[in-house]
Amino acid sequence: MSHFLFFCFCLSAGLTDSSGPRMLNKRLDCNQNPSMSDNCSDEQKVPNTEAPTGPDSVDVTLWKGKHELVPVLNVTWKINIDSSIWALKGSQINIVDETTNHSLCVQFSYSFKHNTTLHNQNHKWTFSLDEVEVEFGHTYMVTVFNLPEPENGDNRKRTSIAIPGCDDKRIQQVRMCLENGSLWNHSMQTQVLTNGNIKLSIVVTFKASQYSEKYRVSILNSGILCSKNVSKENATTVNVTFEFERWQLRQCEISVQPFFRQCQNNCLSPNKTIDYCQYYPTRTYLIKAAIGLLLISICLACLLWRASHKDPLNTSSPTARDQPQVLQVKERKSVLIIHSLDHPLYKNIVLKLCAFLMNKCGTEVVLDLLDSSRLGVLGKIQWLDWHKEQIEKSSAKILILCSRGVQAKWRAMCGDKQVFMREDACSSVGDMLTPSLSLLVPHFIRSASFKKYIVAYFDGISSEEDVPSPFNITVRYKLMKQFEEVFFRILDLEKHEPGIVKKVEGLSEDTYHLCPSGRALYDAIEAFRAYQLKHPRWFEEELLESSELEFEETSCEIYKTPPIYPNFKTDYVLHPAQVISHHVQTSDDFTTDETKLYLSENLQVFSSILMQEANIA
Repeated sequence: MSHFLFFCFCLSAGLTDSSGPRMLNKRLDCNQNPSMSDNCSDEQKVPNTEAPTGPDSVDVTLWKGKHELVPVLNVTWKINIDSSIWALKGSQINIVDETTNHSLCVQFSYSFKHNTTLHNQNHKWTFSLDEVEVEFGHTYMVTVFNLPEPENGDNRKRTSIAIPGCDDKRIQQVRMCLENGSLWNHSMQTQVLTNGNIKLSIVVTFKASQYSEKYRVSILNSGILCSKNVSKENATTVNVTFEFERWQLRQCEISVQPFFRQCQNNCLSPNKTIDYCQYYPTRTYLIKAAIGLLLISICLACLLWRASHKDPLNTSSPTARDQPQVLQVKERKSVLIIHSLDHPLYKNIVLKLCAFLMNKCGTEVVLDLLDSSRLGVLGKIQWLDWHKEQIEKSSAKILILCSRGVQAKWRAMCGDKQVFMREDACSSVGDMLTPSLSLLVPHFIRSASFKKYIVAYFDGISSEEDVPSPFNITVRYKLMKQFEEVFFRILDLEKHEPGIVKKVEGLSEDTYHLCPSGRALYDAIEAFRAYQLKHPRWFEEELLESSELEFEETSCEIYKTPPIYPNFKTDYVLHPAQVISHHVQTSDDFTTDETKLYLSENLQVFSSILMQEANIA
C-alpha cells in the first residue's frame, strides 16, 4: 500500500425516500474522506482483457448502528491484488429493497500513482460501506461489482439478507425496539391469599418498564373477564389485587398488557395460568367436614324415624312438604327500566330483555327506547316524572340496570369528568340516565322502604363495581342467574314461604333460553361478552370528548336511517315500527324464516309502540 496513492469517493442513485435503504451519514469507511453525489455514473463495458476481476468476497452484516436509532447494514468486500488491478477504476454497490423495490446505489473510484510496482500480490484490499438504514421485516439484495465491467460474463457478487423483528438479539437495543418493549423483563408473579372460607385474593406483581407508563392487568376466569388499569407512577414494581369468591374458583389466565410508545394497543402481553385447585381446603379439613356432615345426617335420620313412629297419621315428611310449587302468574305487572346506552350491543340486550319480559313473563315494560314519540312530545323530565307518579300510585316497579356507563355518569354527577357516550349522541332521546338518577336517587334515599326499586346487572358483562354507591344499601341481583328472584320482586311475592318454595317455569339460568325470546336474549348477552373479550378497551372507545360530540351528532343524523332489510346476524336492533312498515309494503319478505321469527318474538313490543304513537297522534 505504500507504493501507490489510493483515493475513493462514492455516489448515490436510485430512490431514497423514507421507506427505502438510505445512508445515516456521508462518511464511508475507505481510509479517506470520500464525498457523495446524487447519481451513480454510467460505466461502459470493455473487452474482457481490459476489465478487472470481480470482488473476491462480499459480506453483509446487520447491527444496531453507532447511534442505536434504527437497524443498519454494513457491506464489506475484498479485492485481489493481481495484474488486472491496473484496469480497476472503481467499485459499485447496489442495495435493493425487494419488499418496496426502492434502491440505493453507491460508487467507489480508485486511482494509482504511475510507475509504481505491486508487492505481495497475495494481499487483499478490504473496503466497507457502513450505516445503511433498513426497515424491519424487509428483504434486501446487495450486489457488488468492479468497474469497468467486462462485455461478456458476470463478475458480480450478490447476497440477500432478511431483516428480522425486534426479537433478534442483534437489534434489540435499537431505540425503536426499546420503545416497543424488546428488553422488558416483566418478571410477573402471582400470590393467592385466602380470606377465611369465603373469598380469595389474587395479587399480581410485575416489573414496570421505563418506556411504558400505563398497564392493563386482566384475569379471564370461566369466560368472565376482570380488568384493572394501573399506572407505574415512578415505581419500578406494580402490584394489582383481585378478589373472588370461592364458588368462582376455576383455572384462570392472567395477562399484563403494557402500552409502549411505539406499539400502544398492539403490544405483546405476557400470560400466566393459575390452577385454583391447590387453594381448596386441605384434605384434613375435608375429612373433618365429611365426618361432621355424616354425624348430622345420622342424627336427622334418627329424629325423622322417631317422628314417623310417634305420629303414624302424619305421613308427610319435610322433604315432601318442601317440594317446589309451580306458580301460575295471573296478574299483569308493570316495570320501568332505567339503563345507560353504553354500546349498540348492550342496547340490543336491553331490548331483548324487554321482549322476554313481555312475551315470556307477561309483564308490561316502560322503556324510553320504546316510547320515543311520547318522550319527544313531553320532554325527558316530564316523561320520567309522569311515570314515577304512576308507579307510586300502583304496585309497579323500577328496574335499574347497572353498567359501566351508569357508574361513570353517576360519578360525573358527583363532580368527576363529564361523560359523553357515542350511543347517546346517536340516540333520538339522548342521555336518559342522568335525568333519571337526578329524579329517582333523592326519592330512593328518602324512601321508607326500597320495595319499589330493583337493582340488577348482567353478570359477565358488568360487575358489582358498576353499581352507584346509593344503591349499595339494597340487594343487587345478577342477571340472568337471579332473574327468577327479580321476577318475584316485580310480582310482589315471596319465593320462599314456610314449607313452600315457589318457582316459575322457564325463568332459571338453565332454562330461560329455551323459548324464542329467551334464546334471543341469551344470544345478545353472549355476543356482547365475546365482543368485550376481543376489545378490552371497548368502553373507552365509546366515550366522546366534548369537541367530538357535535361532529358525532351530525354524523348520526346523516346516517340515522337504518338499512331497509334487518340484518339478523348482527347485534343491532332496528326500530320495530320501521320493520313493520317495510314488511307491510314488501309482502315478499314475509317468505323469509328469519323475518317471521323476528316479528313473532317482538310482536308485543311492536304493538305497544304502534298503539302509543297512535294515541299521541
